[in-house]
This record gives sequence, C-alpha cells and structure tokens, in this order.
Amino acid sequence: MIGQSAAFIRITQLIEKIARCDAPVVIEGETGTGKELVARAIHDRGTRAGYPFVPVNCGAIPDTLIENELFGHERGAYTGAQSKRLGLIAHAQAGTLFLDEVDALSPKAQVTLLRFFQDQQYSPLGGGIARAANVRVIVASNRNLTQLAEKGEFRLDLLFRLKIMHLTLPPLRERQGDAALLAAHFLHACVARFGCTEKTLHPETITWFDNYSWPRNIRELENLIYRECLLSDGLTINIAPLTSAAVERRAGFDRRRPNFIYLNFAEAKIHAIAKFEQYYLAQALTKAGG
Repeated sequence: MIGQSAAFIRITQLIEKIARCDAPVVIEGETGTGKELVARAIHDRGTRAGYPFVPVNCGAIPDTLIENELFGHERGAYTGAQSKRLGLIAHAQAGTLFLDEVDALSPKAQVTLLRFFQDQQYSPLGGGIARAANVRVIVASNRNLTQLAEKGEFRLDLLFRLKIMHLTLPPLRERQGDAALLAAHFLHACVARFGCTEKTLHPETITWFDNYSWPRNIRELENLIYRECLLSDGLTINIAPLTSAAVERRAGFDRRRPNFIYLNFAEAKIHAIAKFEQYYLAQALTKAGG
C-alpha cells in the first residue's frame, strides 16, 4: 500500500483500528481501488495473521455450487463425489475468509450465508453433523450495499450481520499526489518482471496524473505504466502531450465534464449524448465481463 495523501492516511489509520478487533468488515469502493489489498492488510495486522487468508470471488461461483464451494462435501454426497472435499470455510479455519463481489450473490446464496453467519456453524453436503467455524469474514463490493438493500437487491438482515466494521476506499482521483508514487512503484515492478530498461516519468506526465479522473483507478494506472514502459523507446515516459482521443484509447475515456464553451446547444447535446453512451456501454461491458 503506497500513498501520502490525506485520504490515504485516513484509510491506513482506520485499517490499524479495524485490524485490532475480530468483527466482520465491509469494504466498499470503486473498481480498481485495492479492496483485496486492504483486506489482506487487515488480516496481516490482526491476530489471525499466522493463519490462512482465503479470497473468494463470489461472482465466479455458480448459484448451484455455492454450498459445495463454501461448506465442502462428504464422499458420496452426490453423483460424482468420489472423495471428501473441504470447503473454503474449512480452508480458512482460524484465518480470514474474504468474499469479493459479495453483491453478485443470488438471493439463494445470500440466505445460505445468512444461516452460516447466525451461529458460524455449517454442515458439508452429505454430512449430518454441524461443524463450528472459526473464521473472520471480510466482504467487498464496488456497489453501495446499503443502497442495494434499500432497493431489495441485497438482504438487509445479511447486511446487518456483515456491516459491523465498514470502510470506503477513496478513488485515485481523490488521492492527490499518490498516482505519481504508485506509478514509480509500477515502473520498478515492470523492470523487475520483464527485464526492460529503467525509465523515469516526465514532469508533465506527473502533473497530468493529478488532473486525470482515473475511471478504473489504480488498476488502470498500473496497466498504463506497464504498457508505456514496455513500448516506449526512450528513457523518459511522457504521456501528457497525448491528445484526449489517444489518452482515452490508452487508459479509458475521461469521465470529467467536457468543455462546451465553443459549442452551440445542438452540438453540445450531441456531444454529451455520445459521451454518455460511451460511458454506459463501457460500464455494461465491465459488468458483463466483456
């Protein structure tokens, strides 16, 4: 975790406080803000640091397999279950279970989790004896779970069980000066990983970092730095002189409000609709996994 902005410092201070207790945690924030990294930091600074940290992408688990994945199964529990299999909860015993994209869980899966959170007990498929779990649960979402619960898209009783500790990660555009520090780190990582020549950032590029909206946050910055480091012929990376169209092609379009000063009403309206359609379709593609 790298940064020096006031927003970053507040988050690190909150992480230290949350790590001291053993209550469930909800981490919210835009895509690419580092929710799993924060979850690992909470785990590593807590009393469970010497035990497993098990990350789970809830959006990747089919609804029909949620119980099998979490609780495991006994031999012969169903056709094809030729051997016993431990679930993710058992693998996380005494450690931390991190549920990413928890908002992607179906209503059935949410009920399954609610039953588990009520008493921290579960039964593997095909096993009649309930087993006690000793895990800390951290969940993450790039959507506001309270708002989803108000709309009936997320169980309110499950949210009450989870949202004892809560933090919202700031987007990169609100972390003044941190993009340059992160970019320097990614440059060194790129050199170490791919063996390319050591490069530096042009001062104009560093200035541009704090003016760009970073719609995909730290993940977008990392991809941009890797790409520029690998493709640049010189020893200095200068992104600032790029035209806006080139910037959008390389790093995703800018969500800031366009400048309408030199456009009449009809042209401005067409321009705004085109920008909205581009943004809406990009969000739909991201949500649908391409």
